[in-house]
Amino acid sequence: METTFGDVWQEVLTTQAEPEQWIVIAAAALALAAVLFNPVWRVGRNVVTIAHEGGHALVALLSGRQLTGIRLHSDTSGVTVSRGKPSGIGMILTVFAGYVSSSIIGLLGILVLMTDHITALLWLSLVVLAAMLLMIRNIYGVISVVGTGAIVFAVSWFTPTEVQAAFAYLFIWFLLFAGVRPVFELQRQRVRQPSPHSDADQLARLTGLPGTLWVMVFALVNMAVAGLGVWLLLIA
Repeated sequence: METTFGDVWQEVLTTQAEPEQWIVIAAAALALAAVLFNPVWRVGRNVVTIAHEGGHALVALLSGRQLTGIRLHSDTSGVTVSRGKPSGIGMILTVFAGYVSSSIIGLLGILVLMTDHITALLWLSLVVLAAMLLMIRNIYGVISVVGTGAIVFAVSWFTPTEVQAAFAYLFIWFLLFAGVRPVFELQRQRVRQPSPHSDADQLARLTGLPGTLWVMVFALVNMAVAGLGVWLLLIA
């Protein structure tokens, strides 16, 4: 039987059964292990970089800046370039957004999962990745975004709803937890190899507040968001 666009759209909008609690807990444990286990983290951090640079890009657009391009690198660093005033609240929010984006996206994903729209969450992720792909300006960035999108698409298109649910929870837990580790990596890098180009040091230049204070703000925001996500899914 031929699948029509209407069939796909209906599948996306249909709610799916909430997975058993042990699956949610197991997904959380696996996601946390992926953040803490270095070999897995080196690969998974590419997803965090996509979220990080996507956060810069989205806030740049929302604050009225002109987005010119995004680059993702194999060392899991990235650069988002926008045009506009070199100072002011728009620039401050754009720079600030990067390190809190992964955790906030994870929390927003949890809110969607709580409505049981699991397939919709996966397809929304595909839409966001496709939009971001339009602004990628290097080969590795294209590979990273397309590869991530291919995995999400394969799960959403070829697997049963039970597998989709397990993957969606794993994916969202990972984004939620993964926002914390890069903040500590940032501070270690600032101590070992100080650079005026880090987000914290750019914020220090823009606001006059110490870079270390901004690192602490990143950490507090991400840990608070992660705690709220755990409470919503496992305690509330």
